[in-house]
Amino acid sequence: MDRLAAMETFVCVLETGSFSAAARRLSIGQPAVSKTIAQLEERLGVRLLIRSTRGLTPTEAGEEYYLRAKRAVDDINEAEIAARGSGRGLTGRLRLCAPVTFARMHILPRLGPFLDAHPDLKIDVVLDDRHIDLVAEGIDVALRLGPLSDSSLVARKLSTRRLVIVGTPAYFARYGEPQTPEDLLAHQAVVYTQSRGGGARWAFSRGEEQQVITVQGRIQVSAAEGIRTAVLSGLGLAMASQWMFEPEVARGEAVTVLNQWRMPTMDLWAIFPTGRLASAKARAFVDYFTQIFDMESTQAATHSPQE
Repeated sequence: MDRLAAMETFVCVLETGSFSAAARRLSIGQPAVSKTIAQLEERLGVRLLIRSTRGLTPTEAGEEYYLRAKRAVDDINEAEIAARGSGRGLTGRLRLCAPVTFARMHILPRLGPFLDAHPDLKIDVVLDDRHIDLVAEGIDVALRLGPLSDSSLVARKLSTRRLVIVGTPAYFARYGEPQTPEDLLAHQAVVYTQSRGGGARWAFSRGEEQQVITVQGRIQVSAAEGIRTAVLSGLGLAMASQWMFEPEVARGEAVTVLNQWRMPTMDLWAIFPTGRLASAKARAFVDYFTQIFDMESTQAATHSPQE
């Protein structure tokens, strides 16, 4: 039995979820897939899959074998891509993890041209605001916002945006527009409890002057989508990255204030699994979005309010 073919078949079975789906992807008969998996389990001397009426579930040994087999298959594909050169598109599957709101607003709508350039590439998008274990989850590249808490991570900075104070025109018409950071004490703030930028403590600087304001708010939200909904509903103002309200600010549905003051920045990072080289698929994905965000960052700087 060809060990590489067995690895590819097992990886395909787990990724598709069934023998029949794997057979269709591999363009072989289902009996051939079943036989390959049975021979693989016999050779290894362990059960890799649990078969039930609900489908296929990998055993602990199966999970471990999948991660290592996928890595081996990816390494071989990388070697073939390098040998062919860049003239042909990427193939296989790219597994991406990204924060829910950020991916919905800035990643998924821009995937079309990347997929068009690589018609044989499939992308699994895992939407999760948590910092999950990339190796355990089989992630090729993860996007993360804010400071990196682990210096051992293999990371590449894609872009940076300023934090801004944002609210709706209707909110400011009702409560007035703050002219200084101290004025925020009289306003309702929507506080992001998962923020790595300070939560209710908002920092400002202007020249040599620095101020830290602890804002008050009746609404605290643990997810970025909730911050957007609360602010756009006129329930208060928030400190958020330019990314979070970019479409609404462009349309005039949200307004930034205190623009003469500087606030901290928010970095966007691409994180790769520790202990292995970034795949060609992951590198191409990161290069593609780096170009997009570089262009948008230049445009944002050109049109940002004068400080």
